[in-house]
Amino acid sequence: MDVSGALGITQDIALSEVIPQSLGKRQYRRTPSSQGAYRETTESPQMGIGFSREGEGDRVELALFQPCFMNTAKTADLSPRTDLVHYRQQFPALAAKHYFNYGGQGPMPEAAIAALETTQRQIQQQGPFSNQVNRWLGQLGADLRQSLGSELGVGADTLTLTENVTVGCNIPLWGLDWQAGDHILMGDCEHPGIIATVQEIGRRFGVSVSTCPLMATVNQADPDQAAVDVIAAHLQPQTRLVVVSHILWNTGQVLPLTAIADLCHHHQPRSVLLLADAAQSVGMLPLNLEETGVDFYAFTGHKWLCGPAGVGGLYIAPAALDQVRPTFIGWRSVTNDSSGHPIGFQPNGQQYEVATSDYPLYASLNSAIATHAEWGNPQERYQRICQLSQTLWQRLGEQPNLRPLRTTPPDSGLISFEVLDNGEPSPALHKHLVNQLEAQGSLLRTLLYPNCVRACLHYFSLETEIEALVAEIQEVLAV
Repeated sequence: MDVSGALGITQDIALSEVIPQSLGKRQYRRTPSSQGAYRETTESPQMGIGFSREGEGDRVELALFQPCFMNTAKTADLSPRTDLVHYRQQFPALAAKHYFNYGGQGPMPEAAIAALETTQRQIQQQGPFSNQVNRWLGQLGADLRQSLGSELGVGADTLTLTENVTVGCNIPLWGLDWQAGDHILMGDCEHPGIIATVQEIGRRFGVSVSTCPLMATVNQADPDQAAVDVIAAHLQPQTRLVVVSHILWNTGQVLPLTAIADLCHHHQPRSVLLLADAAQSVGMLPLNLEETGVDFYAFTGHKWLCGPAGVGGLYIAPAALDQVRPTFIGWRSVTNDSSGHPIGFQPNGQQYEVATSDYPLYASLNSAIATHAEWGNPQERYQRICQLSQTLWQRLGEQPNLRPLRTTPPDSGLISFEVLDNGEPSPALHKHLVNQLEAQGSLLRTLLYPNCVRACLHYFSLETEIEALVAEIQEVLAV
């Protein structure tokens, strides 16, 4: 796949300047052409990218490409689907360890890591502040919005580039015109950062805040309907906003977003807005947000998309855009007159973007998204995640001293379970297990609410990892 266009690399530059020896052994190929010139390619397996140049001399035009796999006889007839072991080699974090913390932070592929350096180097060599660089950086943002729009099933103009989920949630939370007596309803599985923000809004503006027990719906006969019924039972006449996660970060339950949005929008005496925390859903679920009816959808790129920390986004439905005023404002938020004076806000999601950002992050996340697309489409990736998760859930349930939180097969890549001591979950054993597993190279995490252990599986996780994890758990708990 050629990513030179995505990164906008056109400047003449020596190959040795963009693939430092410190980043790994380089493989050179020199191919004569019929005219007697040559095309030289340089591939770095550790970085997962390649560079090519044509002509003669020390400095020639540079092109950047991302080889899906190095063209060797061993792998020439293999695809990412049939050779996951080789596919995983482009993720350095997966080397010599079993990684189960995708819900905390996803491992970056080499191409995304390389895009960080390549983009920063291009900025510095062009001159970090120039018309050419500024146009290029603007295009990086536009390209990323386009890629994210394709992932989410929305138009690029509906997206705001942010730093993370929390920033994305804060934009509508602080941007709505709150009135004393308004009511916010939250689920009981929200992240502490969102809970604290809603509590502060309640304190400042006289807004009442309540929660509804969504966690208890995970093991109901019909969890989707149970979740909708619980939210419906806790709506009030003054409710203005419902805040829930699309995938609950502790139980892994996927909430029926379309049904919840429909419930909110048809609430009487007034329609209710819906804000979804999408920390665990973007990069895992196949999405078409326009069809769901959700008003605000805040996400990050550093979890299931496996991009760099520090870049995420917010979708605002066009019908809800005029209800959210910008809180933090900068030169990216506004439009200017011929004298450079601000005269209004951008007419789309960019009105909530503020000022200078770490632009190489945009190229890096775009590269990570492209890496996943090489393996399969979102529906195919999600199907494999569910297959793997159901296998782990079943294997954990077969162990006498372990109890998965869910009594039915999971529908996401988050699998939480309890370690039992005399039939009861043991926080001390949870902590001991996670610490011992990490010392052995298997990375999981503990959760406090409910107190349990969480493992996460991505589409490129291996069945052998699941079996190894179960064996390691039993070995640790047998001591």
